[in-house]
Parts: sequence; structure tokens; C-alpha cells
Amino acid sequence: MTFAMPPAPFGPLLTAMATPFTAAGQVDFNRAAELAVRLVENGSTALVVTGTTGESPTLTPEEKLDLYRVVKKAVSVPIVANTGDNETAFSIELSRRAQEIGVDALLLVVPYYNRPNQEGLYRHFKTIADAVELPCLLYNVPARCARNLEATTVARLSEIPNIVGVKEAGGDLAQVARIRASTPDDFWIYSGNDGDTLPMLTLGCCGVISVVSHIAGNPLREMLDAFWRGDCARALELHLKLLPVIDALFPATSPSPAPVKAGLQMQGFDCGDLRLPLIECSEADRDVLNGAMQTAGLL
Repeated sequence: MTFAMPPAPFGPLLTAMATPFTAAGQVDFNRAAELAVRLVENGSTALVVTGTTGESPTLTPEEKLDLYRVVKKAVSVPIVANTGDNETAFSIELSRRAQEIGVDALLLVVPYYNRPNQEGLYRHFKTIADAVELPCLLYNVPARCARNLEATTVARLSEIPNIVGVKEAGGDLAQVARIRASTPDDFWIYSGNDGDTLPMLTLGCCGVISVVSHIAGNPLREMLDAFWRGDCARALELHLKLLPVIDALFPATSPSPAPVKAGLQMQGFDCGDLRLPLIECSEADRDVLNGAMQTAGLL
């Protein structure tokens, strides 16, 4: 049995790219270009720039725009710019400026901290989408935003022509199924949690916006391809092989993206430290990640 891959123009494997910093704490744009190339060479079909893994809350608007320019120039795959914020007017301004630079799509996160209700979320996303011409992906991540973008709201938003999909990181497979049941077939659902990707594929997900792809892009891409050619046993084998690495990237004691930067460093690709309030990965968490990567053949 084979499965039809949903026709997502960004492909099945988007990496939520980390932001490299220099020893002085400045954005390392040269290293960002090198990281973008590395990710594409290891299976990424598109890149999400200045997302959560890119430490977006600590980047200035100008740093974000410069990153879009640099990464867009470095690679030929689609660039998705995370321009969503908890202020609608600012989100519109940044989205329009990113559009002028030539990014290919926008990622719009659920507003954090101010916790709007579902009607407020609908109006927020609709207002941003109406202000730009680019395709827009919604981003639901309740653990960080303290508000769930409900399936009924996603269904309403899917009626807006340039809201084309959702990065679903709520960890609720029933919600994923409800979204799939209530949206058009060409509304793209991306897994926002690496560990949920394989189960979500069976529910009509078109791929993943990934963190583990920084250090395991090729086996993750192979897992996706195995699923769509109907080799579910191989897909499961790869999923189970990567799962300890995925778990090690998200320990409670070392918030992301500290572990993935540590993992890149273990592979010989140093992206520098993090910006406060995030700090480097603890030694204990580094040891767990190192062991998981060794077992998975990633070192």
C-alpha cells in the first residue's frame, strides 16, 4: 500500500532554523548562511527563519529582516519567515517588510501572553493575511502561547485564500484529525513536534517543521519518504531510532534551542551560544543527547 503525498509546495521537511551568534553575542550572518546550506544538503525542502528555534523573541526586527535576506541568498529552497507576534499591527508591519525582501511564505504564531479568545485569534490572523499577498501558515503551540488555536477556528481561517496551512504543535492527535476533517484537502497540516510526525502523517499531515533535522536531516527525510512509498515498517523503524534523540532535544531543564545547538557542536558545526534569558545546555543534558546521538549513528 502506498500513500499519496499531499501537494505542499514547501515539500515535506522544513527545518525551523537555529540562529547562530558570535562570541560577542551578535547574529553571525555568515554562519547562518552556512547553516542554511548544510540543512538543505541534508534533506530540508524549505527553511523557517526566526521561529522559536531561531530565538525570535530576542532578535530585533532589523536582525530578522537581515536574516531573511542572507538565508534567501544562500539557498534556493523556499524561505518561510516567522513574522507573527502578539501585536497585530507589528505583525503586519514585519510581514510586509519580509514580503518586500522576497520571502516565500509567512509563519504566524498564536499571540502569546495576551491570550486572545478564539474570535480574537480569528480576527488577528485574518487581518494579517488580508494585509499581505504571501501564503500564510498558522502556528499553534499552546505550551508556549498559553492558548490553543481550536480546530473550528482553523477551519474558519482556512477559508481565507492565502491562509494555506498550519504548523500544529499542540500534541493532540484528535485535534489534528478534526482539523483534517474540517479543512480542504489542499490545506497543509505540518507537524510541529518531531515526535508526533509519523502518527500525524496517518491523519493527513503533509510533513514536519522540524528541529531534529538540524542533526538528523537525512534519516528524518528517509522516514517521510518511506511512509509515502508505503514502507511503513521502515518508517516506524526510523521513527523509533530517532525518538530518543528527539526526546533529548527537549529536556525540561535545558529549553530549546540549547540542546540542538549542543548537538550541532558535537557534529562539528558550532552555532555559538544563546541570548539571555536562554542559556547553554547543562552538562547532564549534553551527556544524554550525546549518548542518544551515538546510539542513532549521528556522531
